[in-house]
Amino acid sequence: MHARDILIDGFDRIREEVHATVEGLGTDALNARPDHDANSVAWLVWHLTRVQDDHVAGAFGLEQVWPSGGWQKRFGLDLPPMDTGYGHSAARVAKVRVDSGKLLTGYYDAVHEQTLGALREATAADLDRVVDERWDPPVTVGVRLVSVLSDDLQHIGQAAYLRGLLQSSSA
Repeated sequence: MHARDILIDGFDRIREEVHATVEGLGTDALNARPDHDANSVAWLVWHLTRVQDDHVAGAFGLEQVWPSGGWQKRFGLDLPPMDTGYGHSAARVAKVRVDSGKLLTGYYDAVHEQTLGALREATAADLDRVVDERWDPPVTVGVRLVSVLSDDLQHIGQAAYLRGLLQSSSA
């Protein structure tokens, strides 16, 4: 198995978890926050998707799906155009609200397709290419992708936990 196949498998697993976590949740559950400082399922899935979109596009020299696919307009968030959610305050988290899970999964699926397209074409040399020299050692495309996988897995785990918490409290 090649490194790119492992990465593809990892991103496929995240897609499965995004759908399992979001599907069947109504607007109230998607946007619910257990307290003022907590994130919602909608924010967590939006954020993990924005980070994947931003980082994969940057690593492979692609345009982000957020603006190019019209997702920024469809979401209509009162946030800076290229915001990824990094460092959001509670007030900014509250601005990320969605009317349906289909919006979240639609955007995730579009980013996922771009990610897979880039990975299918990636060579070992591509994965070894340095994309950020501010770190020691410098960050390669491969390291950046593992970082995205790690971040995505953490956030979808948080969202799945929140889903369970919300469902158990409403039962």
